[in-house]
Amino acid sequence: MTSEMTNEIPSGLPVTAPVADWATDYDIFDPQYLADPFTIWDDLRERCPVAHTDRWGGSWLPTRYEDVSAIAHDIERFPSGNGISVVPLIPPGGNGEAVQGPLLSSGLPPISADPPLHTWTRRLVLPTMSPARVAEYEVFTRELCRRLAAEIHERGEGDAAVEYAQQIPVRVIGHILGVPEDMSATFTEWVRDVLEFAHDEERRRGGIVGILGYLQVAIAERQAEPKDDFITELLQSEHDGEPIGLPVVMGMCALLLIAGIDTTWSSIGSTMWHLATHPDDRRRLVNEPTLMPTAIEEFLRAYAPVTMARRLTEDTEYNGCPMKAGERILMNFPGANRDPEVFVDADKVILDRQHNRHLAFGAGIHRCAGSNLARMELRVAVEEWLAVMPEFEVSDHAGVTWAGGQVRGPRTIPVRAIA
Repeated sequence: MTSEMTNEIPSGLPVTAPVADWATDYDIFDPQYLADPFTIWDDLRERCPVAHTDRWGGSWLPTRYEDVSAIAHDIERFPSGNGISVVPLIPPGGNGEAVQGPLLSSGLPPISADPPLHTWTRRLVLPTMSPARVAEYEVFTRELCRRLAAEIHERGEGDAAVEYAQQIPVRVIGHILGVPEDMSATFTEWVRDVLEFAHDEERRRGGIVGILGYLQVAIAERQAEPKDDFITELLQSEHDGEPIGLPVVMGMCALLLIAGIDTTWSSIGSTMWHLATHPDDRRRLVNEPTLMPTAIEEFLRAYAPVTMARRLTEDTEYNGCPMKAGERILMNFPGANRDPEVFVDADKVILDRQHNRHLAFGAGIHRCAGSNLARMELRVAVEEWLAVMPEFEVSDHAGVTWAGGQVRGPRTIPVRAIA
């Protein structure tokens, strides 16, 4: 699989010195890492399963399933409340801090919170992401995917990332938040600035300012005139008999945007790329639709997009690795999902894989609360595309671009229908 990806061109890269040794000097923004992290993980598992780098403030990169899972569950030594970003946030004193300070004093709960804040904020979001509610969102999602796929099919060609994958989650999340559909492109750019261009201080600040500025106005509007959306639900929620504070409302809404858009469109985009470049899998899925449940789990495993982080509050040690306060542990869920000690033929996509305890949605108390929604969006996106265009291929392999860092996935996938 990795050899088929060498022609892809990563986008959104900072200018950094070449990596000297991946075990002691890795860089998750390096072009080689973005284009083909799989061989790097394979190498590290053999000679240095928990790598270290001084780049981006210093961090550790576990590559084995056992280590990633263990660290994810150990919230005492590896808490989330001290930061979940893979790179340092905007430096103190910057304009971003002025905006973040009063509005995001609670962070992005529940994902960036430790108990007890994590416990009750997660409880608040779960009803919105329940199977019953997700089934309601599926009606909107299916109509959207059907329309987007038809538009590309009518032309006979298009971009399966820009015109399809990247259009779905932002509109679904917007639908849940009550955001006008004509704001989709704006939100897309803001989220990309926060995640894809996290290393670019100015772009990250602009994305944060944009998201928080919009949400501040939207919350004020819901306070004056409640609507049938997630923002209003939060404003009407209580904890210990009291309304939840506005910083928590702001943080939870911002999390829904940041965590629910780029992550899911990257999963959809990676799956579209796979189907466009693996005709046997594509045709099998078309001819055997009962494979869809296991296929979706396999795409999530093989192309898990998200690397979270835990920032250490004090010095500690893990398996002989002396970790210092302030350093980050990169929760390398994608690497864990490729561990051959856990998954047979880990680097192969096996549509009917039966044993698949992947970590695409994380592990422990911070396991993704929106997993039901993400699964539905990915499944519906594949179903509706294949219903309209069962035969398609990449039309320009050099035109396929990937981005990475916190979230890895294709940003452009030029495709054409096959007659």
